Amino acid sequence: MRKLALHLVLLASSGMMFAPAMAQQDPMYSQYMFNTLAFNPAYAGSADVFTAMALTRHQWVGFDGAPATQTLSAHSPLPGDKLSLGGILIHDVAGPLVQNSAFVDLAYRIRTGARTRLSFGVSGGVDFLQADLASLTTVDADPHNANIEGKPLPNVGFGIYWHSSRYYVGFSAPKLLENTIGDDGAVTTARELRHWFLMGGYVMDISEDFKFKPSIMLRAVAGAPLSLDLNANFLVRDRIWFGALYRFGNAFGVMAQYQVNEQLKIGYAFDMTTTRLGAYNAGTHELMLGYDFSFTKGRTSSPRYF
Repeated sequence: MRKLALHLVLLASSGMMFAPAMAQQDPMYSQYMFNTLAFNPAYAGSADVFTAMALTRHQWVGFDGAPATQTLSAHSPLPGDKLSLGGILIHDVAGPLVQNSAFVDLAYRIRTGARTRLSFGVSGGVDFLQADLASLTTVDADPHNANIEGKPLPNVGFGIYWHSSRYYVGFSAPKLLENTIGDDGAVTTARELRHWFLMGGYVMDISEDFKFKPSIMLRAVAGAPLSLDLNANFLVRDRIWFGALYRFGNAFGVMAQYQVNEQLKIGYAFDMTTTRLGAYNAGTHELMLGYDFSFTKGRTSSPRYF
């Protein structure tokens, strides 16, 4: 029964519930402010250089089959300075469910002031879903637990992102289509759910060598409570970030980042759930690696705060 309960929790965490139940589906990240392309296609090109980011997240360490997510993204402004192109690959595993995603992002940027830009983004791609439902432990055999092998789920999304070097506000829905996941009548009640994201952040000077950066992300999806992340980070000499995070009713944790040089940064986050699951796992670990490529003799935009 404990193994069955764990599988149900994992299914709920991924959102692919093969029943009328609803849940949040898209992967969750603690370092969302540095992984914005995963939620908002309008973020593409905001760094004004070709930048790449790799992130791996291991949730509820100690649970067999607990969720794990790997993300690889890249984006850059195109010649002419108005259009930007990006792309992201996501590998997400939760118990018997495996989802591989590939999306391309296109953003159109306009200047709204001497130091601000407004960007409109669209994305398109596909999720490939695999589900080993026959492996689920149940009291009685369920004929509806048919495996799903590589089912393609095409989708599109949009986003808006307004920013300067010191603050940003974004709104997005990365997946607008609510695809049905049923396969030949085996599963008919499961579908993807549309997610909405509202995000913002600001950097303020405390002293010449010390800065404070609060940020927020609000997630909304039908059938699930609102999810709100609050983060408070401090920056020392434009090189070392450290701070704390709180996800209302769900988790709290700490994070840190080191700017190795003008191009390379490394980040780490650790959080613990505040739910009853916290007694059965060793927390969630998230590691991020970012790199800004410089193809000219000029300097990259440093420091970058978002």
